[in-house]
Amino acid sequence: MFFVESHALSLVGYAEESQVVVSATGRVSVKPDMAEFDVVVKSDADTAERAVSETAAKFRTVQNMLRTAGISKEDASSVSYTVSPRLEWDQSLGKSLLKGYTARHTIKVTVRILEKIGRAIDAVVRGGADEVQTVNFSSSNFDSLRQKALADAVENARREAGIMARAAGGRIGQLIEVSINEPSIRVRTHMAGVAMKAAPSSAPTEIAPAEQDIAVTINSRWRFIAFSAK
Repeated sequence: MFFVESHALSLVGYAEESQVVVSATGRVSVKPDMAEFDVVVKSDADTAERAVSETAAKFRTVQNMLRTAGISKEDASSVSYTVSPRLEWDQSLGKSLLKGYTARHTIKVTVRILEKIGRAIDAVVRGGADEVQTVNFSSSNFDSLRQKALADAVENARREAGIMARAAGGRIGQLIEVSINEPSIRVRTHMAGVAMKAAPSSAPTEIAPAEQDIAVTINSRWRFIAFSAK
């Protein structure tokens, strides 16, 4: 589904030459067909070595579960890994005391077939994931759809500039300048906090994302030619 809109139309003069100035937007609505979410596995232990070992075991289990859900190794890559001390403030001593260590491993999961998103989330939860963070939805056709929105914006600007020029007693001439009013709008639907140390459920996870909007706004200037001009 495609939409176009325009705004901020004006007729101005630059260096004794009349010009039509138009800002216009092209907008495309699309149903997402991909998703991404982060998975966190972590362990607290008395020693750093034990925390690392336990987290590594969780990581392997989660990865194995993702394979069973149809997610490739390339689409389940590590994005961060930390090992840090756990400190606790002791009021009586007036200082922080070392209570152990935490190892934390974050995996970014890309689901290229949206129908698999619920299965992938269920898989990591069953595999012992401690957190499943925000799910972001996107379209694999984003670049081509953005180009469509951009073309619509330019065409809409041309049409509105022509209407405005005719109402002012003339017509538009050549395009003098056009620029994209960055940033282009990319609305990404998301679902936050899917699971945190969730218990496996007999009911599978179901997610139905809404449509997204991809919009591009441009600024344009056109030469104004009065009908009375010779």
